[in-house]
Amino acid sequence: MTTISTPGASLDVLLTPQDLRAALESDARAGLTATPKWLPPKYFYDDRGSRLFEEITRLPEYYPTRTEHAILSAYADDIAAAAGAEVLLELGSGSSQKTRLLLDAMARRAELAAYVPVDVSAGALRDAMAALRADYPHLPLLGAVADFDRHLGALPAPGRRLWVLLGSTIGNYPTAERRTFLSGLADAMRPGEALLLGVDLVKDPERLVAAYDDAAGVTAAFNRNVIAVLDRELDGDLDPEDFVHVALWDAENEWIEMRLRASRPVSGRLAALDLPVELARDEEIRTEISAKFRRERIEPELAEVGLTVERWWTDPMADFGLLLARR
Repeated sequence: MTTISTPGASLDVLLTPQDLRAALESDARAGLTATPKWLPPKYFYDDRGSRLFEEITRLPEYYPTRTEHAILSAYADDIAAAAGAEVLLELGSGSSQKTRLLLDAMARRAELAAYVPVDVSAGALRDAMAALRADYPHLPLLGAVADFDRHLGALPAPGRRLWVLLGSTIGNYPTAERRTFLSGLADAMRPGEALLLGVDLVKDPERLVAAYDDAAGVTAAFNRNVIAVLDRELDGDLDPEDFVHVALWDAENEWIEMRLRASRPVSGRLAALDLPVELARDEEIRTEISAKFRRERIEPELAEVGLTVERWWTDPMADFGLLLARR
């Protein structure tokens, strides 16, 4: 581990660019030689993908971001009181914008001792921490460049932590992988620490599909961007325009699937892997799942790994939920 320190802030680098490259190569090889083909959603988020996602969050069809923000705006003080924590640790912190509502609420209780933002992007963390330093000049910032699935036990612990995972990121894990992740998270938490978890709730499938297939085509561009990422990073010659964006509701698993469907036979190559990529017309690559939850589904999953749900907060339409679970 490498630690970069500045006055009032430090950045632990647990995940190197070499680690990220090795993961991309492994995932691309495994996913594009599988039947059916798949790619993990984390590769959406290069600079262009991140800009497209920010645009998605402002679309009229895409309710999760603004609804979660409204819940935090209404209940941040209640959440801070229920958590009883000294340190806010956020997984997938990004720009840390929504988190400021929780930081302010914890500060009002005179309990806030430090903020630990965690993200895979060192650049995003540095930018976010610089902005936070300007607005919270006396708050210790202990960032970590880390992978959720590998480094949870190595994250800073300068006091009793409230672990935060917002945006329904938990929904990107298929069922078995989600349980593995939650088990690792519970193991990393100290007894008495709490988890604030954002969950998108089951609702009318038409609304769900619309949120992932907007009329302006922004989500389609976001989905196809993963092909551009592969081309750039792995010296590929695939054409993103050969793929059609597909979003559908899987009623059995209660999740949205995003796929890329070949509009014609595709024959390409990722030269960095010496990997041919062949798709028949209408063959698909699954690029994301986004599971939707019911209380009776997520609470037992948390209980299985030793996390007890103590509180729920939701919006008036019950579109989105924030739950507080304790180790």
